[in-house]
Amino acid sequence: MMTDKQQQAAAALFAKEWEGRGYEKGESQPFWMALLHNVYGVEHAEKYISFENQVKLSNTSFIDGYIEQTHVLIEQKGLDKDLRKPIKQSDGSLLTPFQQAKRYADEMPYSRRPRWVVVCNFQSFLVYDMERPNSEPEEILLANLATDYYRLQFLVDDHAQHIKKEMEVSIKAGAIVGQLYDEILRQYLDPTSPDTLRSLNVLCVRLVFCLYAEDAGVLGRHGMFADYLSRFTPDRMRGALIDLFRVLNTPLGERDPYMDEALAAFPYVNGGLFADDTIEIPRLNERIADLLIEKSGNDFDWSQISPTIFGAVFESTLNPETRRSGGMHYTSIENIHKVIDPLFMDALHEEYHAILADKVERSRQRQLMAFQDRLASLTFLDPACGSGNFLTETYLSLRRLENEVISQLHGGQAMLGAFVNPIKVGIHQFYGIEINDFAVTVATTALWIAEAQMMAETERIVHMDLDFLPLKSYTNIVEGNALRIDWNEVIPATKLNYIMGNPPFVGARLMSEAQKEDVISIFGAKWKNVGNLDYVSCWYKKAADLMRLNNDIVTALVSTNSIAQGEQVANLWGGLMGDGLQIHFAHRTFRWDSEASIKAHVHCVIIGFGYKEPKQRIIFEGERKIVAENINAYLVDAENVFIDSRKKPLCNVAELVFGSMPNDGGYLSNYTTEEKDAIVSKYPHSAPMFRKILGSTEFINSKERWCLWLQGVPPAAYKSIPPIYKAVNDVYELRSNSNRAATRKLADYPMLFGEIRHPQSGEYIIVPSVSSERRRYVPMGFIPSAIIASNLVLIIPNASLYHFGILTSNVHMSWMRVVCGRLKSDYRYSANIVYNNFPWPEVSEAQKAKIEQTAQAILDARALYPDSSLADLYDEITMPPELRRAHQQNDRAVMEAYGFPISRDFTESDCVARLFEMYKQLTQ
Repeated sequence: MMTDKQQQAAAALFAKEWEGRGYEKGESQPFWMALLHNVYGVEHAEKYISFENQVKLSNTSFIDGYIEQTHVLIEQKGLDKDLRKPIKQSDGSLLTPFQQAKRYADEMPYSRRPRWVVVCNFQSFLVYDMERPNSEPEEILLANLATDYYRLQFLVDDHAQHIKKEMEVSIKAGAIVGQLYDEILRQYLDPTSPDTLRSLNVLCVRLVFCLYAEDAGVLGRHGMFADYLSRFTPDRMRGALIDLFRVLNTPLGERDPYMDEALAAFPYVNGGLFADDTIEIPRLNERIADLLIEKSGNDFDWSQISPTIFGAVFESTLNPETRRSGGMHYTSIENIHKVIDPLFMDALHEEYHAILADKVERSRQRQLMAFQDRLASLTFLDPACGSGNFLTETYLSLRRLENEVISQLHGGQAMLGAFVNPIKVGIHQFYGIEINDFAVTVATTALWIAEAQMMAETERIVHMDLDFLPLKSYTNIVEGNALRIDWNEVIPATKLNYIMGNPPFVGARLMSEAQKEDVISIFGAKWKNVGNLDYVSCWYKKAADLMRLNNDIVTALVSTNSIAQGEQVANLWGGLMGDGLQIHFAHRTFRWDSEASIKAHVHCVIIGFGYKEPKQRIIFEGERKIVAENINAYLVDAENVFIDSRKKPLCNVAELVFGSMPNDGGYLSNYTTEEKDAIVSKYPHSAPMFRKILGSTEFINSKERWCLWLQGVPPAAYKSIPPIYKAVNDVYELRSNSNRAATRKLADYPMLFGEIRHPQSGEYIIVPSVSSERRRYVPMGFIPSAIIASNLVLIIPNASLYHFGILTSNVHMSWMRVVCGRLKSDYRYSANIVYNNFPWPEVSEAQKAKIEQTAQAILDARALYPDSSLADLYDEITMPPELRRAHQQNDRAVMEAYGFPISRDFTESDCVARLFEMYKQLTQ
């Protein structure tokens, strides 16, 4: 492996050799082979990267390069090609190199689809993170490769492979525990008793500890636990375990001197793991004996598990609710590091490397010893710790860094003289709060396993044995409701450095009564819109309260992205930031994978915050780091602005309202074309009573749905049509029997929609309430008043082309993407937050006319494809070139109207920052 200096020198040489060179057909492969081999140390680059893989969609299309191990797709262009401009394809379409690569990627099997797409013209690399396909790419210039080489490290970084191996072993271990659990449970006299389940959980924790300790060499001789059990037939194994657990809990000096030698050989464990002798252990059978001795013992190496992952998998395996849902839940190590690295690990590594740069040995050694003492002084709190994965991974990371320090101090030589334990970092530095008693036990065990693993690593560094048992380190994990416990009593604020974790995700409308009471108890009834706060807000408030006692504490929490969107922002952050809280770093919305078997995708943000001034503020957009002057509550580099719910538009524009709400159980509003035609064919005079109706799905996907629109229709006309009269009667019955007084009142008008906001004439602009986040533009359009809009869309009656041009522009889309709420990851467009607060430009007549012209061009471009739905037209892959050009011209016209610069350097984030400035001026 090359050192940083060697890699830097290699990158500089590579950049010099390829300066001004680059012929797409003849030099692409040598370029990438040399980059991988010379700069990133890939020994057999020809085996590591594949070239010219054929794409399924065409006999003439080929993927320029693909790296299987790290899932990188490469689209290579010649030296003279602009990577951001469309290029004519063989089928006549115009695609940018990224769009071309993405089209190839979508044809690949799901398991091989790239995580990264790199488009290159020999002098510039544009890197696209496919978790954020619509975000701006990161650009690395060949000329700067000597200093920026690390930004392409993802091409070869196989750290994920090691994590994947640990994950696979941990999940397999969880499956073994699950089999043991099920088989032992069958042997209990009362398998459903709470006492039985508690005893079984404790028994499984003890068995797992013994299996791990045996393979890790903690018990002494390898195979000691399995050999001991092998001496007994299954019917005697119960007594053997009872005897063993008692011995493991007895100090050596207090043991029966005449006990069996095989038992006497086991060490004293301590730590309370084996202290409870009241647990019930049933008789064991041959299947259990085989699982313990062969499958769990001889056939499986427990020392390879990741305690970070296994703790969560173990808890999930033994948690009845999780087992019923069919999933093993864990937080990936990669995602944990998105929290802990910017919170403290990055700074610690930077400090460590700065010490190593000191050339004076005595000074360097002195600084290293002080640095190790500092590592041992840090304290951490996870106030929703679950099975302890954040605490465990933080402990492992801190100990790995300490081991590097120990290696520097002792130089790989055996320690001489009187024994001094070189380890100073301990699990006693880690505090947690968890409401589930079994999760507390699992978290404690996971930390013990982590401690054993890291001690083994230290032993290899100092070439001497260190005693792991009896357990000397005690964990500080408290059982209880974190929202009802005083965190300052768990760990005094004066001793605490960092708060971190992944509190539970529960929306404001989904909370139980007890959870709602938790929210009120923490915020108080007078907090602004307290009833609209998500449950996770409580952890932000409690962290802020604790940090008030010690301004040096910094917190980082994972939350669903709703915490930084929509009404939640003003409700929560207005009060916190008004008290002086600052955001230090933030990961914008990304997908949080939390399932081992079935990936459950939750869209999250990570927010690091505190009261003290940070050295630097950083926004993470995928792998891209943006240094910000300020990070506001929408996670944008802009002033602290809070968008409150507003009933009327901030500017002098037409109102946006919901479409008409049926409130009819579907009796009036939900007819297929076939159902409508069947009635009309039998009762021709019913035809005018049917109107097309549009919700978001129908509008975007060109789906036909019909409704009965009986406004102004004489009763005699529809009463003579049995299916229509029945529908009206069904609505009457439904509304009359409602629990809501307002709905019962609507029973007086069963022939009409519950709320009618439909324009009587002209056209209206339709805006979908929900639209996919994969679209750059939310599809909007003009609809004639003959077609009914349901309450699943928003409408602007009698709107103009000018309004359409502004709203469908990238300026408005940028605003919407930041301030709107989300449904999962999809955009939720709203009147009160998005539209009514949007700052419109002050335009001249010429500017207005130009926007009207570009808006009409968008409609004309759509009209060229009458058989395509808006879903087809606004897919980033299939968007027609005429439509894309029309939108780009409209974007430019709107940008000019706002006075924004037309430049690649003016990013979407810059645009939103300017809009926030305008909003602040308008609201002042």
